[in-house]
Amino acid sequence: MGRTPPQDQGQGYRAPAPAPDALLAWPQVFGTRFAVFVDTEEEFDWAAPFDREAGGTQAIAAMPAAHARFADHGVPLTYLVDYPVASTPKAAEILRRLIEDGRSAVGTQLHPWVNPPFEEEVGDLNSFSGNLSPELERAKLALLTDTIAANFGARPIVYRAGRYGIGPNTLGLLADLGYRADSSMRVAYDYSGEGGPDFSRIGNHAFRTGPDGSMLELPLTTVFTGMARAAGVSLYRRLGRFPHGRGIASRLGLLSRVALTPEDMPIKEALEAVRVAVGEGVQLLNFSFHSPSVEPGHTPYVRDQADLAAFHHWWDRMFRLLARLDVAPASLGEIIAAADAACGAAQPSASAENAGGL
Repeated sequence: MGRTPPQDQGQGYRAPAPAPDALLAWPQVFGTRFAVFVDTEEEFDWAAPFDREAGGTQAIAAMPAAHARFADHGVPLTYLVDYPVASTPKAAEILRRLIEDGRSAVGTQLHPWVNPPFEEEVGDLNSFSGNLSPELERAKLALLTDTIAANFGARPIVYRAGRYGIGPNTLGLLADLGYRADSSMRVAYDYSGEGGPDFSRIGNHAFRTGPDGSMLELPLTTVFTGMARAAGVSLYRRLGRFPHGRGIASRLGLLSRVALTPEDMPIKEALEAVRVAVGEGVQLLNFSFHSPSVEPGHTPYVRDQADLAAFHHWWDRMFRLLARLDVAPASLGEIIAAADAACGAAQPSASAENAGGL
């Protein structure tokens, strides 16, 4: 969202780097895979203040056509639904049909400003759910989880905080509610200037986290490319202190920060980022986009039909490269099953069945 944060907001939660022994060693048979997570949410004005009344879900009607395009490439989608979507009967019905493919799944995304109970002041700071009191964060998560379970027939097991806004209590709350995985950590991004979390110490490899390592973290893949990419986060942060420093470095081929999303990420840079990530041994590439982007006019990334065509073309080119690199798509169920196998869990098949069927 393109908001200018108040200058008096303090630094938010700083996600600690995982211990080396927490990094997941995927089974050899898993190979190198990719997953696509969809932030499945209401439509709103991205440039306006947060609004509890902005809860429209009309773009969900365009999702079946987009889903079919991914299915043509054999790619399952994991829909991370928030409260306006989960609680709207028509939207939930559309998504229930889509996950009948047996590989796609539904998880959870929390937008606290449109998710009851409404006890907090609406604003930038409280848009990061990890900044709420533990009691209120739990109450919102519990209600959303129960709503998804009631309207989709099973409890969700994967979570993403809206605006990536986890806090120090989030993983424990998720574990208490029966979640198995989190995908809130956006590698190499720092939202502390807005009062949000800092993920500067998080890398692209999945890892065990939360109470007793009970949670699987699936970070959103971000790759530094360019001649100075080894300097990574530290150089990127320093470049941000100079006017247009990051843009100049990118144009000169020195350093670019590339997230794996078609939203505001040129395909040429994204393709190079995938080559770098695969070359560096990242075994699970985590792609994402926002559901309203499948219909023009709802996000700054897809404003008209030309943008929508470019959105689909981005994926077509990406899937061709992934196939050439022998990087296969993975469903949520397959990811959980492989993680369980890596950790010697006693019930991987039951977890996988639940993950794939939700």
